[in-house]
Order: sequence, then C-alpha cells, then structure tokens
Amino acid sequence: MRLARILAVALCSLGSLSAALADDSAPAANAEPAVVSTPALTRADVETWLDGFLDYELQRGDIAGGVVVIVKDGEVLLQKGYGYDDVEKRRAVDPERTLFRAGSVSKLFTATAVMQLVEQGKLDLDAPIDQYIDFKIPAAFGKPVTMRNLITHTAGFDESVRELMHSDPTKFGTLESLVKIPGRTRMFPPGEVPSYCNYCVALAGYIIERVSGETFDDYLDRHIFAPLGMQHSTFRQPLPEKFQADLSKGYHQASAPPLYFELVGPAPAGSLSATGADMARFMNAHLHMEQQGGLLKPETAHLMHTSVFEATPPVNGVALGFFEANRNGQRIIEHGGDTQVFHSQMILFMDQGVGLFMSFNSTGKEGAVGGIRTALFEQFTDRYFPAPVPDEPTASTAVEHSRLVAGRYESSRRSAKAFFVAVGMLGQFEVTANADGTLVIPPLTGLNGQPKVWREVGPFVWREVGGKERLAAKIEDGKVRFLGHDASSGIQVFMPVPAGMSGRWMIPVVLLSAVSLLLTVIVWPVAALIRRRHGVTLEMTQRQTFARRLVIAAAVVNLVFLIGWAMLIQSGLANLALFDGRMDHWFFVLHLLGFVGLIGVGVALWNAWISLQSGRGWWSKSWSVVLAASCVAITWVAFTLNLIKLNLYY
Repeated sequence: MRLARILAVALCSLGSLSAALADDSAPAANAEPAVVSTPALTRADVETWLDGFLDYELQRGDIAGGVVVIVKDGEVLLQKGYGYDDVEKRRAVDPERTLFRAGSVSKLFTATAVMQLVEQGKLDLDAPIDQYIDFKIPAAFGKPVTMRNLITHTAGFDESVRELMHSDPTKFGTLESLVKIPGRTRMFPPGEVPSYCNYCVALAGYIIERVSGETFDDYLDRHIFAPLGMQHSTFRQPLPEKFQADLSKGYHQASAPPLYFELVGPAPAGSLSATGADMARFMNAHLHMEQQGGLLKPETAHLMHTSVFEATPPVNGVALGFFEANRNGQRIIEHGGDTQVFHSQMILFMDQGVGLFMSFNSTGKEGAVGGIRTALFEQFTDRYFPAPVPDEPTASTAVEHSRLVAGRYESSRRSAKAFFVAVGMLGQFEVTANADGTLVIPPLTGLNGQPKVWREVGPFVWREVGGKERLAAKIEDGKVRFLGHDASSGIQVFMPVPAGMSGRWMIPVVLLSAVSLLLTVIVWPVAALIRRRHGVTLEMTQRQTFARRLVIAAAVVNLVFLIGWAMLIQSGLANLALFDGRMDHWFFVLHLLGFVGLIGVGVALWNAWISLQSGRGWWSKSWSVVLAASCVAITWVAFTLNLIKLNLYY
C-alpha cells in the first residue's frame, strides 16, 4: 500500500508511511554507462544485465530475495527468482512457485473488477457512491464522492492506520467492519487533490461485494484469477492452506528474523499474494485488452488506461487505478506496492507491449529496496527505450517563480485525526529557492540520497537538472495551492503549511519547553537535598511551597505525556499491527494525562503569580514565568496536534 512512502513523506516516518532510497555508495545503481546504441530487448541481454545488477544489490542491501518478470508481445520474455524466499532453509525463489505479497499492486485487480461492473452497467463511475452502500459517508464540501474519486485517490479522505495491519487472525475483522469504522475525515473536496487512500480502495471493494452479490474474494477468484489461469494467486487472508508452504517469508532485513504474515485490513487495497508467473498473466492481459479484449472490452480497457486526472499538468497523473510513469516519450502506466516488508512494482509500456514486474521480500538495510526498485525501472527504461535529456532553456521567470514557491510544505497524504497530525507535522519540509532561480525540495532525492535540483523550463514547470523528471505548481489567486511531481503526483501533492501548523516554530517551542521542565524536575529536588545537607532553609510561605510542589508534579506529567506519545508512535510505526486497537488503553491514558496537563497550566500560572508577588529574587521569578510558559506551550501544541482528544479515531 505504498506504505513505505506513507512513512517517508506524510509521516516522515509509515514513511512511509514510503520509499527509502539507496545510499550514495551504490555503484551498480549509478554506474550504468551512457547509451550509445540501444540493446535489443532479448532474454539473453536482459538476463545478463539483471543478474549483474541484482546479484550485487541484494547482498549490499541485505535483502533476502526477489522475483523479476518481463513480458513482451504477449509472451514471457524472462521470469527469474533471485536470492531466497526462506533464509533459514536456504530455499531459492522460484517464479512459478513462490508467492510474494504484492501490496498495493492489489489495487489494480480491484480497479479492474470495478471496470468490469461499469462495463456491465452495474456501476456508474460518476454517480454518488451513497447509492451503492448501506451507511452514510460524512457530508462535506457540498460534493458527493464517486467511484471515479475512489479509484483515482481524489475522494478527499485523510490517512488512517487503524486496522491497517493485523498479526492475529482471531482479531482480524471483515471488510464491512473496516469500511464502517467511524471517524473518517474529509480533508479535500472530491476530485481536486490527490491523496493516496487505502480506505478508498477498500470501500470500492465493499461496493463490488454489494453490487455483484459475491464476496470480494469470490469475485476475484471467479472473474479475474480463473479467466487468466492465475492458479497461484489469492486475496484471501489468512492464506489458504494450499498456498502456505509456497509463501515467501518477509524480512525487514535478510539478516533479521522474518516478520509475521501481514493481515492487511483494507484487503482490496493490498492483500494479494501471487507468484511472478501469475503476474505475467495479468500484465499480458492489460497490455493487450485495448486491442483484443479479455477481462474488459477494448473500449473499457482504453478508458481505464487513459482517463487521467492531472493535479498539476503537465506532470504525470493517475488513470483509473493505474499511475502514469511516462518517461523517454513512452506511455507508461504502473503501480507500486509496499507492506512492511514486501515491496513490489508493476510497470506497463503500453505502446511497446512490454511489462515489468518486480517484488522483493525485504526492506533491506537503510531502506535499500527503494533505491533498487527505482534504479531498476529507470535503467530498464533508459537501456531499452532510450531518449536524451530534453534540452530546454531556463525560463525568464525562474528567479521570480522560485521565490513565490519557496516555503514550508507538507504532503496531502496525511491525517487530520488524533496523534497522526503530530506525525504529519514532523514530515514538513522547506522548499528552498537558490539565487539562480533553481529549487531544492528535500524529499525528492536521487539514487545517491542527495536532493535533486530543479530548473524552471516553462511557466511554473521545472525539470530536474541533468535528469528527466518534472515538477509543476498549481497557482490560484497568485499563491501556490500545491506542487506536483512526476513520480508521485498521483499519490500526493505538496501543499503549503499554514503558519499556525508549522513545525518551524512548534518543534523548537516544544523542545525548549521540555528542557525547561526537565531541568526543573532534576534541579529542584537536587537543590533541596543540598540545602538540607548544609542546613539552609528556603524562605517560602506554606502556599509558595505547596505551589512549587504542584508545579513539579505538572512538569512530570507533561514530560511523561511527551515521552509516552513518542514511544507509542515510534512503536506503532515500527510494527503497524500494534494499531489494531491493542494500544488504545495507552492512548486513553495519554489523552487523560493531557487533560491533567491542562490543569497543570493553571497550577503553573498560579505559581508564577505567587512568585511575582513575593520578595524572592529575579531568577526565581523569571524561572516561574518560564515554567508557566512551558506548560502553556506544551498544552497548546498538544491540542493543536490532536494529542489531547476525547476520541480514539486514528
């Protein structure tokens, strides 16, 4: 579910919440010589190139294994396993036998099923989905959500991680129970802002059930897998017994123990388990449906592949389920997929009849799989379908427009609920305008891990310096509404951060406040012990002493509150199954501590007032004001970031 990208961008964490890139010591990823002549796309050439690339990269990245499948002109050109699907048993990956978790590549199957029902007249892409479901979508913005919005990630729902992953089958709910979890927030008007949405595709799967009269799993088995002969593929969870022996284990790193079988809550968005050989069948089906039909009629397939929503033209957009990945003048549609440990991508070169599927069973050292996946796609495209970097002059407006665009941004893929507002704040970043009018955007890095530099080549359109990717801005009323990027504008755009939500001031304020409280908790008791040892009495009234003790208690509460949230969020992001509800009691305790901290604000203000009215020294008076300001700041930020709430929606 492109989970790694949710963490890297929206959460600066799943992400990833997304995708981590290889470090700058990647000779295999960066040493590809300039193409002088185009090698023929033959099995012999591509196998030699892939072997040299992956044999090194998997070892360097501490990745257990993977599978790569390439189809051409309706035939399988190459399908090959690399490394192990079970490190302990030293069992080699077999593209015919080994099942990989495909993550969000699953969404293409769900979207295909939607288009089958559209073709049959059972669904209307542009009708309000309210007519297909048995519960109420919260009203917002005066516009209904449509099926087109759901499968193009433009429905406007915020991100949610509750029930995203499970590890215990006995606690795993139904698709119906997941889509009806309360508290879904609408952040944007439908059809305007791309914001990648697992819930949207899960909801599409639920609508498939209601419209077809079949369970989602049965529908996929009968109408997708069976017609294509995909006998080693399933969305079912837990995995049916007949497949269990052939499922690859998943690893954070090959040198670490395997993770549990990930039970994906929004199953239509990411629960597919499939072999590389079966994915070849699915790729060939889509590559040739526009001419030959099959799962869809040619006109329906063409509609699915070419109905593109562009948030920031002319950069790549999103079709009906597929993302555009156009490069070197090629019409390319694709979809990536990430669970916590499996990472996949399916890429179709539509005008060439060529498909590329890759899946890896490990995240790897420092997220190495992200760089491998990116490099494999880019180098495959540049090797077999080469084109020079466009020679475009710098726009005369470069300096002016770069200054307009510069500022603090956040991802549109974020949460408006509970504590994930805080996680999103940590993912904010600064877009910097250089003196020559070029831009630097920290999340957009190259394979060497360094931020790319962007040069304006048209009105509010930038090209990567020395590269092929583009960036564009949507301008409204003379201000930037958002920035879109070739490789991610179907998933998310970057939006300016309102001043009141900026981490530029929130983070320093919270850190300084926490340090002030920590010093108080440490120094005051130590000073009291020293005074007692030397027989020195602090001249204070009973009321002053009582207020002082209450302030120390308030400081402890605030520190426990901050540390507790940091530990719980870090634990949950490291293991998303913890967000299945098992930590709710701890979240409740932290919310309660937040309200106690609100009382502590009153205590700290009372203590400051007493101190200022006393005859004590300037240092004591000043510090009492610092403590009051620290308690106010922490509580204010906590309310702003939803760390103090009356519900547990997340």
